[in-house]
Amino acid sequence: MTTSRGFGHDVYDAVIVGGGHNGLVAAAYLARAGRSVLVLERLGHTGGAAVSTRPFAGVDARLSRYSYLVSLLPAKIVRELGLSFEVRRRTVSSYTPVERAGRPGGLLVGGGEARTRESFARLTGSDREYESWRAFYGTTGRVAERVFPTLTEPLPTRAELRARVDDEAAWRMLFEEPIGQAVEREFADDLVRGVVLTDALIGTFADAHDPGLAQNRCFLYHVIGGGTGDWDVPVGGMGALTDALAASARAAGAEIATGHEVLRIDTDGSTAPAEVAFRTATGEGRVAGRVVLVNASPRALAELLGEEPASPAAEGAQLKVNMLLRRLPRLRDASVDPREAFGGTFHIAEGYEQLARAYAQAATGELPSVPPSEIYCHSLTDPTILGPELAEQGYQTLTLFGLHTPARLFGHDNQGAREVLLTATLAQLDAHLAEPLTDCLAFDADGRPCIEAKTPLDLERELRLPGGHIFHRDLSWPYSDGGGRWGVETAHRNVLLCGAGAVRGGGVSGVPGHNAAMAVLGH
Repeated sequence: MTTSRGFGHDVYDAVIVGGGHNGLVAAAYLARAGRSVLVLERLGHTGGAAVSTRPFAGVDARLSRYSYLVSLLPAKIVRELGLSFEVRRRTVSSYTPVERAGRPGGLLVGGGEARTRESFARLTGSDREYESWRAFYGTTGRVAERVFPTLTEPLPTRAELRARVDDEAAWRMLFEEPIGQAVEREFADDLVRGVVLTDALIGTFADAHDPGLAQNRCFLYHVIGGGTGDWDVPVGGMGALTDALAASARAAGAEIATGHEVLRIDTDGSTAPAEVAFRTATGEGRVAGRVVLVNASPRALAELLGEEPASPAAEGAQLKVNMLLRRLPRLRDASVDPREAFGGTFHIAEGYEQLARAYAQAATGELPSVPPSEIYCHSLTDPTILGPELAEQGYQTLTLFGLHTPARLFGHDNQGAREVLLTATLAQLDAHLAEPLTDCLAFDADGRPCIEAKTPLDLERELRLPGGHIFHRDLSWPYSDGGGRWGVETAHRNVLLCGAGAVRGGGVSGVPGHNAAMAVLGH
């Protein structure tokens, strides 16, 4: 076995396992603080799930292949690391098509208060649902303003966070009772209820009334981002963020070694340097770090340490579909411009009862017959991801995220189940279009339609997400349950978890990376 020759140090202040966005955030902070830092990344590039790639042969379109929207990334991280990165606000929040009394229609949220109010009234017949909507999201907005800043502070206790929220009704609604109770209490219309509930189900397989409250934790993280709950479009695609992070880390002196797969971490659990064993295409080696930060799942961390995982196996529950179109399809609801409908989140088969039925089917081991999903068009807000010719010809991207598709449904026949689910999902979309989506798809250089779908098992294989879980495990409450100061600590003093599975992890936030760096620096 070789040693660490080829690196700048035999012993680093910090060795970071994994070059995803959280690992890069930690590397940049530590290097800027004058620490010697080495990042070891298994793949031939950095970025993890936050990358921009050209998935279709011969087509000049850089898609955010896996993660795709930004909400939880604190502006302070962008500012403090001097990142050349920006996001753009979507002018329309969402559009949800529906057919009632044989007529196509829908709910448009965005385009100004008057227009949104009118859309609610046209759908429901009164102003009641809109007023409830305003009150409900007024409450979550106030919670967001108070909770979001705490994500990059030392972990508060439950009591401290409750005092920070300073609203007992809001605390009970979000932190204590299943979110389905509030949705049913505050809203009467099935479609409106479903639109609200979807934020509790992104990447989370749970029912609205799950007593474990996994859906509440998911909902909380989806409505507090940036202190507003807005989900914004990363200019240049998600890879623009990780490219900026890698550049910031390197500029500060961090070394980044791609093609280095970490095999094991040996530590005595004290402050003595830990040894990290790795493999490359040409052999194996070891390098030491006074502290090791692991930007991987808790399960992967346990395996690297040779320990039994403390948490149950994670299970992802989403279908991710990337598409390139020659043009956007026309809608059956002629009152809405497709550029508006697809510019925000386009909800498909996400009525409240539809979501409940899809969950119930999946829970019994069946693919949902009416699979719920949501779509948005990145290129409407940020056309820079398209080559000049494609942009000039009117090409557009579509990103689809399907719900209630747990990994267990794909274990017997991943490819077959993927095809069945994709067909059923697109059929639900087609039901609201004036023309089949397939008529609008672009083709790659080999004449194949520009569409790719990825199940949880695909994500596990490609990115080593445990069970394809996009958050590495179920999200945690953003307060201390008696653990460490920053929510990144492990049983070993010189080993920290800086990935999405840390407390206050999940999403493209950089928060676990920031917090791990703060723990190392003694803040």
